[in-house]
Amino acid sequence: MTKIVVIGAGAAGIFGAINIAAQNPEAEVIVLEKSSKLLSKVKISGGGRCNLTNVISEPKELIKNYPRGNKKLKKAFETFGTKSTIEWFESRGVKTKAEADGRMFPISDDSQTIIDCLLKECNKLGVQIKTKEGVKEIKPTAKGFIIHTNNSSYECDKILIATGGHNKIESFQWLEKLGHNISVPVPSLFTFNLPQSNITKLSGISVAEAEVKIAGTKLSYTGPLLITHWGLSGPAVLKLSAFGARILNEKNYEYSVIINWVGFKNETEVRNHLSKFQSENPKKKLFNSNPFDLPKRLWEYQLQECEIDEDLRWNNFSGKKLNKLVNNLIADLYEASGKTTFKEEFVTAGGVKLGDINMQTMESRKCPGVYFAGEVLDIDGITGGFNFQAAWTSSFLAANGITESLKTKKAS
Repeated sequence: MTKIVVIGAGAAGIFGAINIAAQNPEAEVIVLEKSSKLLSKVKISGGGRCNLTNVISEPKELIKNYPRGNKKLKKAFETFGTKSTIEWFESRGVKTKAEADGRMFPISDDSQTIIDCLLKECNKLGVQIKTKEGVKEIKPTAKGFIIHTNNSSYECDKILIATGGHNKIESFQWLEKLGHNISVPVPSLFTFNLPQSNITKLSGISVAEAEVKIAGTKLSYTGPLLITHWGLSGPAVLKLSAFGARILNEKNYEYSVIINWVGFKNETEVRNHLSKFQSENPKKKLFNSNPFDLPKRLWEYQLQECEIDEDLRWNNFSGKKLNKLVNNLIADLYEASGKTTFKEEFVTAGGVKLGDINMQTMESRKCPGVYFAGEVLDIDGITGGFNFQAAWTSSFLAANGITESLKTKKAS
């Protein structure tokens, strides 16, 4: 009997096992998981609701949300994209919904719905799942492979590796032994710590559309921004951290952040807007009138930072303090030191280099018969369901690749 082992019981591993078993009903499919938990990241994703994909369906637009691996994912998404994911789950009774920001969730707003669906499919197709089986070594043989775990050994014909991301290069040593090149893992999707800034007193305040830049680089992102008790978070920061993961790591997480709070492109636009507001509201106090629709506490904070008197009226506002306010509104500078991982949704940049992988079949070029899927590869997306989509897509392609390989073997 053909035996296929999947290493890792996360989204990519379980989805891969399901598709392998569905396409190869005569094969024995076994999933090995080093921990005692299944689909743990699915469980916590999206605050426990599971952000399983995104509404973006056009591959050339979809790949823009992947700081690493984007170009090589285009054809993959043409084969199995976001629409395919939605259809797969909905055909198995999981209704989905799109939210205003493009994220997609099960209509139940409960990640357990996704978990139950996946495990039900495993059960229906006879997929065996073994927990507390940490893989130590893979040895190629004349017939296939022997996998040594902390408890046992398994002989198999094909292997799908879907162990997820790791934060240390040492965790990839067993894959390096098989000849694979590893892109050193660094954190992605993290928030910015501002230990020396008073703005943290505004914890909880959010701005719907702010531009965040990293000084001295081309890195910038525009979107919702959240002030926290340790610094800055929100989609704009998280997405910027993903695109800047390697650069910020090289800087040892010591860098300057520039924020445009008001959306105007340059100083001239801000001055014109302020001038118009001044002429229309000459007698109003600055502290009582906000020309930019900023949160009240943030507007007051900016005025205080410019040492503006609380009784100052618009018709008396000019000079150096006006200049400073204009600068603070479009180029507010903060010194960041360190990072904070976003909740428990750990994502790394790094993993098995894509040059080692046939991206049409997900088979290793270094060790034929071994396939890869998910975050163990040097692929990562920003927030919004993109990492799960890469997991579904790569594991689906791997299942197809394994099936075609087995067919070819039989035919010969």
